[in-house]
Amino acid sequence: MSVTVIKVENLSKQYRLGDIGTGSIAHDINRWWYKIRGEEDPYLQIGEENDRTIKSSSEYVWALRNIDFEIRQGEAVGIIGRNGAGKSTLLKILSRTTSPTYGQIKIRGRIASLLEVGTGFHPELSGRENIFLNGAILGMTKQEIRSKFDEIVDFAGIERYIDTPVKRYSSGMYVRLAFAVAAHLEPEILIVDEVLAVGDAEFQKKCLGKMQDVSGKDGRTILFVSHNMTAIKSLCSRAIWIDKGLLTKMGDTEKVIDQYLIGYIESTNFRKLDLTNSSLYANEKIKFIKVAVESQNDIIRVNESFFIYFQFESLLENLGLNMSLVLYTKDDTCVLNTGSGVVEGVKGIYEAKCIVPANFLNDEFYRVRILIIKDRAEPLIDIENVISFEINDIQREGNWYGKWLGVVRPEFTWEIGKKI
Repeated sequence: MSVTVIKVENLSKQYRLGDIGTGSIAHDINRWWYKIRGEEDPYLQIGEENDRTIKSSSEYVWALRNIDFEIRQGEAVGIIGRNGAGKSTLLKILSRTTSPTYGQIKIRGRIASLLEVGTGFHPELSGRENIFLNGAILGMTKQEIRSKFDEIVDFAGIERYIDTPVKRYSSGMYVRLAFAVAAHLEPEILIVDEVLAVGDAEFQKKCLGKMQDVSGKDGRTILFVSHNMTAIKSLCSRAIWIDKGLLTKMGDTEKVIDQYLIGYIESTNFRKLDLTNSSLYANEKIKFIKVAVESQNDIIRVNESFFIYFQFESLLENLGLNMSLVLYTKDDTCVLNTGSGVVEGVKGIYEAKCIVPANFLNDEFYRVRILIIKDRAEPLIDIENVISFEINDIQREGNWYGKWLGVVRPEFTWEIGKKI
């Protein structure tokens, strides 16, 4: 019988909004005063749940609250949830890069974590030197690292640049090397965040295959965070659903994902998002201002056209941008990917409109992903699940034969005539 390698009990993490550090001197003195009297920390009793869609009325927020679970050796466990649900915070605590506010974790074995691009790498060191550095951190000898070195370089596909300082690597090269190091240096527990989305599709497939080998053949434990439900289903036997800092459900992957998608649709079937006063979807190059699905009526019918609209601010001196829209169904099937072509201009506020013709999409729930790309390089910004919408069937009289198959139902031209 396999042993428990991760045990999490009553795990909670609280952050103070707008401040760097643990709090003010006044709060620290107040905590100390309660502590010497043997009373509970007063600041653990305040704060709001981690819901980014509402304005906070408290200066404290719970990123995680009262999380309990166990993971056994050799399990591959997926962690799912909306952006800001607390998934990455949980992985950082498990990786010991941040500490919980209260609660405890018990971990048996060495951990290798792939949380953010470049995590664990020294930018001034070469790829070769960083491989040995990471191996030493995991407690491996030089001989053990050397025995894995060629495999790591071959898997990452960066042999030509192995002696180049990693600060000169692209984000894709960073991820390729970081995953290769984490997967091949034989930690007992491998923690992988959504960072794999930075790599190309071929490399992502290669990584999933490696993680399946690591878990199935080598008996090592994997925690995998992803918004790609297909990847979670293919790799993980169990899943954890975190919502607003709370563990909503844990169990069989298929069942957890089904409930998550149903809950997601019910809570996020919204067609407009105003980000004028928000930095939710923004970085130093692009800031989204508005995103919307517009139609003639409140209900989008199969036989009606509609359009997806978004407004953004470019902080780049020269655009040369390509806007891309990707539509997914509720079960994470990719329906289509359409691009705008290169748009030229200077920095400023722009608006884009993509018109979807009538009699094209089937009746279904859809979620929207938007990417803005420059010079065919890595996306400047990539936002998933930004809005969602539903298309309804036409109300017909008479016979109805059930839902049409497929995700598209185009109205083609037919020519029918009697032959003889």
